[in-house]
Amino acid sequence: MNARDGKNIFIVLPAYNAAKTLMRTLHEIPREYRYNIILVDDASKDNTVEIAQKAGLKVIVHPQNRGYGGNQKTCYSQALANGADLVVMLHPDHQYDAKVIPQLIKPILDGEANAVFGSRMLGGQPLEGGMPWWKYAANVLLTAFANIVFRRYLTEIHSGFRAYSRKYLETVRFMENSDNFVFDTEIIAQGMMCNLNFQEVPITTRYFPEASSINFWRSVFYGFGILRVLLQFWLHRKGLTRFQKFEPQKSDSLNQRLNAAN
Repeated sequence: MNARDGKNIFIVLPAYNAAKTLMRTLHEIPREYRYNIILVDDASKDNTVEIAQKAGLKVIVHPQNRGYGGNQKTCYSQALANGADLVVMLHPDHQYDAKVIPQLIKPILDGEANAVFGSRMLGGQPLEGGMPWWKYAANVLLTAFANIVFRRYLTEIHSGFRAYSRKYLETVRFMENSDNFVFDTEIIAQGMMCNLNFQEVPITTRYFPEASSINFWRSVFYGFGILRVLLQFWLHRKGLTRFQKFEPQKSDSLNQRLNAAN
């Protein structure tokens, strides 16, 4: 059991066609955190499921593709249902260095944060790591705009390497979020609205053919999705329009949703 100070630590892997990179990702996870790993396969077309099962992971398979956000909903609901106190979300495409997990979870274990994000901007030299220049520019601009709207400071809101406390996931209405990539922004906005605490740790990333990445036009669509979420957040905070997804979750409602998801 992954545990520290009595905390059950789960790692969730939202997977889609990750057969070529899964084992490299698993080998980088520190040995003491390899016991509670859940892989959710989003109807992959390769043998991701077979490789994950041979590696001894708990595997959940979506018979139909539900999208990146839909995958995360299953990841978190499964982790919570299995007693997780802390959940690390790690892409299984070997883009992120899993050896950073101890630093990522430390602020949560120490009671200093409810969520911790790996930041490529804090890690330095994202362009040298292979990030396309247009993606870097969009990352910086959208994060800056989000900071203005949130009235709080983060260096990056797009990381696919994150840790959430159980309190965070039980407070926000993540099951009401999009099934697409904008889920990542929605779950941050929800935490901001609920006055939860955030920290960041520096990370570096790798860009190579097998690493998952959305293309330019899907990135444009994703960018407009972020702007829509930020507008909704601003309207909700001002009391001009109410969006239920930004309200704190009631525990009985969450349990009903988790039971429905399982």
